[in-house]
Amino acid sequence: MINIRPVSDLRNKYPEIEELVLKEDEAVYLTKNGYGSMVVMSLQKYSQMIEDLEIDKAMEEKFGNADIEKALDEAEKEAEDPSTKYYSHEEVFGSLRGIINGKK
Repeated sequence: MINIRPVSDLRNKYPEIEELVLKEDEAVYLTKNGYGSMVVMSLQKYSQMIEDLEIDKAMEEKFGNADIEKALDEAEKEAEDPSTKYYSHEEVFGSLRGIINGKK
């Protein structure tokens, strides 16, 4: 459930807000004169949110705006296809060593 409180509750009812934020792991939305003003959340929740955003950004930079779920579905279909060629780790590492050593 969304917790919306007037900003004055931050001063007047801090222990209640602290309990919601820390013990119940909920964000509290504060209003000033009836309009949204700010959100209070735990450091742990904020840190996780930032980490998730950074992961999303890194994925977008690496793969573009491609739909990751769609790409995973396509990879799964390819893996189920009996004509899909699989390489052993020896083949992969042998090929990479050849590239590193200047052979094709």
